[in-house]
Amino acid sequence: MPLLEVKNLRVEFPTRRGTLTAVDDVSFHIDPGEVLGVVGESGAGKSITGAAIIRLIEPPGRIAGGQVILNGRRIDNIPLDEMRHVRGKQIGAIFQDPLTTLNPLYSIGRQLVETMQTHLGLGDREARARAIRWLEEVGIPGAAQRVDAYPHQFSGGMRQRVVIALALCAEPNLVIADEPTTALDVSIQAQVIALLKRLCRDHGTAIMLVTHDMGVIAETADRVAVMYAGRIAEIGPVRDVVKHARHPYTEGLMGSIPALTHKVARLTQIEGAMPRLTDIPPGCAFHPRCPKVFERCRVERPDLMPTDGPNLAACWLHAPARGAREVGHAA
Repeated sequence: MPLLEVKNLRVEFPTRRGTLTAVDDVSFHIDPGEVLGVVGESGAGKSITGAAIIRLIEPPGRIAGGQVILNGRRIDNIPLDEMRHVRGKQIGAIFQDPLTTLNPLYSIGRQLVETMQTHLGLGDREARARAIRWLEEVGIPGAAQRVDAYPHQFSGGMRQRVVIALALCAEPNLVIADEPTTALDVSIQAQVIALLKRLCRDHGTAIMLVTHDMGVIAETADRVAVMYAGRIAEIGPVRDVVKHARHPYTEGLMGSIPALTHKVARLTQIEGAMPRLTDIPPGCAFHPRCPKVFERCRVERPDLMPTDGPNLAACWLHAPARGAREVGHAA
């Protein structure tokens, strides 16, 4: 049984100009111990999907449809007081900026101790000892001496390590990591991603890794979901998505990454920009930017469908009995 199932999730934001749909009919699952990467441009709906799973959508935003099922139990409709026991204990979270995630008025040790006492019911002495061990496990030097230090006394990379410890210390089954390395330089990014992957592997924790960086996904994830305009454009094993993308949008993302094995005169550029939520075009939302567009793309929205590989892609190029004839009509 999957650890997490998201079925037909829909997130809406009512405004004076009408209702904006930020996440539209999104479905996926995450197995125990698996790393699912969620990738796409800014505005694709990645972070909102993660926030909806842990019920952190700010009003007037709301989950307007679908289901979120954790360990066989539906959690999208439980009371908020009950949801507070799910967050931290069953689902941990790592956000983009560790400086805003950590409370500047509390020492890092106190924040770790309070988290473990709330969710694991530990005494003061045992919780403090565990806090030190977690800081050692995430690579904080001199953990016993620095456990009483405050967030501002750590560098950005060290703060993110503290946040990882905070997310894992209550022993959750799932961690939602929302752009966990955005504020870090490249070398520190690699260290943090390797650390997160190792810790979750050692503790059997699954990860939903939200990022705009396809390179991070290629090195970290087991499967990847590519999002565009609030929907999943393609999903499948990371090797197949990276090497044999079936959706033109995924092809564009992969073509924009420099290759180390051969020289490329010019990187791929996806023309145009992500549509605004107030102006999502009919049919396939990607069709105004797609180099393979044909008439059906402009009028009929595709759902995820099987391809000639293990990936699913929301693209009419893979419609049954299409054949190669329509490719010739691409605009």
